[in-house]
Amino acid sequence: MPEPILLKNGRVIDPANGIDQLLDVLIVGGKINAVSQPGTLSARIDGLVYDLQGKWVVPGLIDMHVHLREPGQEYKETIATGTCAAAAGGFTAVASMPNTKPVNDNQTVTVFILTKAAEAGFARVYPVGAISSGSKGEQLAEFGDLRQAGAVAVSDDGLPVGNNQLMRRALEYAGNHDLLVISHAEDLSLSHNGTMNYGPLATRLGLQGIPPVAEEIMIYRDLALAEFTGRPIHIAHVSTRESLALIRRAKAKGVAVTAETAPHYFTLTELAVDGYNTLAKMNPPLRTEADVVAVQEALRDGTLDAIATDHAPHSEIEKEMEFDLAANGIIGLETAVPLTLRLVRENQFDARRMVELLSLNPARILGVPGGTLSVGAPADITIIDPEKKFIFTEESILSKSKNSPFIGWELQGKAVLTILEGRITWRQDSDFSS
Repeated sequence: MPEPILLKNGRVIDPANGIDQLLDVLIVGGKINAVSQPGTLSARIDGLVYDLQGKWVVPGLIDMHVHLREPGQEYKETIATGTCAAAAGGFTAVASMPNTKPVNDNQTVTVFILTKAAEAGFARVYPVGAISSGSKGEQLAEFGDLRQAGAVAVSDDGLPVGNNQLMRRALEYAGNHDLLVISHAEDLSLSHNGTMNYGPLATRLGLQGIPPVAEEIMIYRDLALAEFTGRPIHIAHVSTRESLALIRRAKAKGVAVTAETAPHYFTLTELAVDGYNTLAKMNPPLRTEADVVAVQEALRDGTLDAIATDHAPHSEIEKEMEFDLAANGIIGLETAVPLTLRLVRENQFDARRMVELLSLNPARILGVPGGTLSVGAPADITIIDPEKKFIFTEESILSKSKNSPFIGWELQGKAVLTILEGRITWRQDSDFSS
């Protein structure tokens, strides 16, 4: 049993309970024992005491879209290294996508992932099973078996479900098993051979473009199917302004849709690709300044429900090659907090909204514990120093892969203490007193 911990003098931000004020938080037996006015809990503690003046105390962050690569691609990332990076980024839980080798379309792979996560002990891992067997888009995976083994959602992420009838059945059957369907929205006939956003820059670079409509058409289809079936759907990695307009209209009609974006879509534009920078190559691709502004607005107005990193580790050899051949994706677990805090400092939204996007809403969407500092809840807590400045260097990255376009950036805001069920999984030793 972990020893008691008193977190004192921190700014406690807990949207689920309408709290945003200076408070003390007491952790006993791996659970939140008390949340009270500063100075009132000291007599009840025989354990660790951390003075968190100037820092935020928030529910443990939850990343609902990561790729941990294990089993099958351990040279890129393992469950241990990925969840260690998650803890360093302030995440106490992650949802792992199924495009492993073999694909997570069965109980054996799901149980393997959960076992490895428990052995590592850095973060909760919520496996996402495949929609179709082998993610081939031909027949549904065994949703009941996946749910029984511990999967919380299904997705063929990395690939779309091209068959409309199969997607309809997925929505119907997933609902019967209390599984969320997560859509990778991409029309492959429109994005085929594309490597960056369609437009003048792609033409100048001589690269095949991926038009925004490749994403938008599939989002339109999935929203229509969700409305027709009456089942909920979650749209992953939204990147275009028209996609957001479609989601906004669907929500206004009462369609049960939630949606996420990633920090790179509200931070970078397609200009990051100029010079054939493979570290900025991803799918969906980075879009235009107008799309970035639209994503920021959608985070502010509630069209987007969550921020997820789409953490996609790749080895150096898979990125240091011709742009057309380089792998898609970037790592994101260790940069999500400072990149999101930039929007808070720019008054795009406030700290409470940031916690909703990175903790409360992901928990609610996935139907998993977390997102709250209620007394009696598991003590999954993230301490953030919003003022801490640092240079994001390759040497500082804890992920096994280093494929980030943010290397060399000066960032502000960092998780300095991450607590999972009352156990400290990450601590920035030089950053606070104890």
